[in-house]
Amino acid sequence: MTSPSDNTRGALLMMASMAAFTLNDACMKAVGQDLPFFQAVFLRGMATTVLLVLLAHVMGGLRFDLSPRDKGIVAIRSVAEVGAAFFFITALFNMPIANATAIIQTIPLSVTLAGALFFREPLGWRRFTAILVGFAGVLLIVRPGTEGFTIYSVYALVSVLFVTIRDLATRRLSREVPSLTVAVSAAAGVALFGAIGSLGTTWAPVTPQHAALLAGATIFVIGGYLFSVMVMRVGDLSLVAPFRYTSLIWALLLGLFIFGDWPSVLTLIGASVIAGTGIYTLLRERHLRRRAVMPLRMR
Repeated sequence: MTSPSDNTRGALLMMASMAAFTLNDACMKAVGQDLPFFQAVFLRGMATTVLLVLLAHVMGGLRFDLSPRDKGIVAIRSVAEVGAAFFFITALFNMPIANATAIIQTIPLSVTLAGALFFREPLGWRRFTAILVGFAGVLLIVRPGTEGFTIYSVYALVSVLFVTIRDLATRRLSREVPSLTVAVSAAAGVALFGAIGSLGTTWAPVTPQHAALLAGATIFVIGGYLFSVMVMRVGDLSLVAPFRYTSLIWALLLGLFIFGDWPSVLTLIGASVIAGTGIYTLLRERHLRRRAVMPLRMR
């Protein structure tokens, strides 16, 4: 049985993970003001891959003798990671960090919907309604057809599609596949993508400030990954999962104090709708799982 202290640690780890991922986004957005996209992606990808390999070697969590099925799923997941990186980082370079972060928070909704559509996972009318309301919140942020609409909002939405594919693929992996193997494969895929793209790019000089930002992005993205893995092992995941939306608070603060951006009222309302429906969906799934287990305990 999960203790309250475990849930507290789980909530803190989830918040730390979201803070780390959002700080990574801020570092990449800052460096993107001077360095070409593919150069920045390649340099961060290479550094991330090297550090993850070293970490996996120390922890003994790197192995590639996987079954053909798992190798195929890892490959699909890595391709989805590349697509997500391309579209999200491109959007991040060209729109306020809070807007991009708010749109990406629809992932729990999109994963729930995709699971029902493609894997026939149960989806009741309450969660389906919450999903529809959540995507209505996205429209408040994107506002298609208005003067504030840009193609980069669409890029952020496309990144949600790729992350959904990535997360659904992760669900299909065997338990025997080490998490670090999956992470190294994804990081190497993104680095290779950046390397290929940078072949046709004129590189900009990397200043000490750029190097510091790229190092920060690398450390934060690895920290976010490690914290997210630790969350899986501490506390009731369905109870601490709603704390993922603390990334919106980080994005608002970083956007204001670093980039001088503050979202419009409609964007703030849309972000609140997304967070609210996402939290409801996560808590509803927790309730349904507990109700499904109760008859088993009574036998």
